[in-house]
Amino acid sequence: MIWFVLKRLIGFAVTLVVAAAVIFVLLDLLPGDPARFILGINATPEAVTALQAKLGLNLPAPERFFTWLAGMIHGDFGLSYTQRAPVAGLIGDRLWVTIPLSILAMLLSIVIGLPIGILAARRRGSPAEAGLMTLAQFGIAVPNFWFGMLLVLLFAVGLHWLPPGGFVPWRENPLLALRGLTLPSFALALPQAAILARVMRTALVDVQNADFIRTARAKGMTMGEAVWRHGVRNALLPVITILGLQFAYLLAGTIIVENVFYLPGLGKLIFTAISERDLILLRGAIIILIVAVTATMLILDLLYAAIDPRLRSRGD
Repeated sequence: MIWFVLKRLIGFAVTLVVAAAVIFVLLDLLPGDPARFILGINATPEAVTALQAKLGLNLPAPERFFTWLAGMIHGDFGLSYTQRAPVAGLIGDRLWVTIPLSILAMLLSIVIGLPIGILAARRRGSPAEAGLMTLAQFGIAVPNFWFGMLLVLLFAVGLHWLPPGGFVPWRENPLLALRGLTLPSFALALPQAAILARVMRTALVDVQNADFIRTARAKGMTMGEAVWRHGVRNALLPVITILGLQFAYLLAGTIIVENVFYLPGLGKLIFTAISERDLILLRGAIIILIVAVTATMLILDLLYAAIDPRLRSRGD
C-alpha cells in the first residue's frame, strides 16, 4: 500500500509540473502585448518598454516560467497588473465561494443521482425505470445554465423563496451565504445527478447477474438484501471514477454559473482575467483549478484502492 500511495504522489507532482508548463506556453503564445493592452494604443514605446520590464515580460520565457514555478511553490503567484493586488490573495478570497459551491453541488448530485439509479435498477423493465431514465436523459441534455435560469424563474421570481443572485460573505451571515449558493448548486448538480443515476443503474444491473449475488440469494437473502449488502459496494467502483470526472466538470462549470448568478467566485475571476487579458492572474487561477482537480483524482484513486484490494496487491 505504501508503494501504491508513493507512486500516486509522484504522478500527482509530475502532472502539476507538466500542466503548469502547458498553461505557461499556451498563454505566452497568445497574440498581443499585455503591456500595450494595459496602457492603451496611444502609449509611447518608452512607456511600454518600462512596463514590460516592471512585469518581467522582457525576460526569456524559460526564466519567466521557472521564476513563476518557484514562486508558486512558496505561495507567491505574482501581482495582478490590472487589479494591483497579489494573485494569491485574490484567488483565496474567491475560493471561499467556488469550493463550497462545488462541494455542495457534488453532494446534491450524489443524494439525487444514486437513489434514482438504485431504484431504476431494482425496477428494471418497469414503467418506473423508463420514466426515471427518461428524466435522467433530459437532465443530461439540458445545460446547467439553462437549469439555473429556470430555477431563478421558479424559486426567486415566482415563489420568492431564494435570492436570484449575489452572495453575502460567510463571515457576515453564513445562512444568507448558504441561501445564495442554493440555486447555483442545484443548477450545477442536476445534470451531474442525471449522469450518476444512469451509471449507477447500469453498474447495478450488471452486478445483479454476478455469481456472488446468486450465492447470496442461495443463502436465503432477498434480492434487495443481496444487492444492498454485496452489490452496491461493487457497483460503486465505476461510480467513483465518474465522481472524479464530475468534480472536474463542476469546477469548470462554475465559470458560467457564477456569471449567471453574479457570484464572486473563481469562475468569475477567470472570466474577468480573460476579458482584461491579465495573464498573471489567469495563470494563477487556472493552476489552482488544476491542483484542485488533480488532488480530487488522487483522493478518489486512493479510495478506489481501499474499496478494491486487488489494486493494492498489484501496485497499479
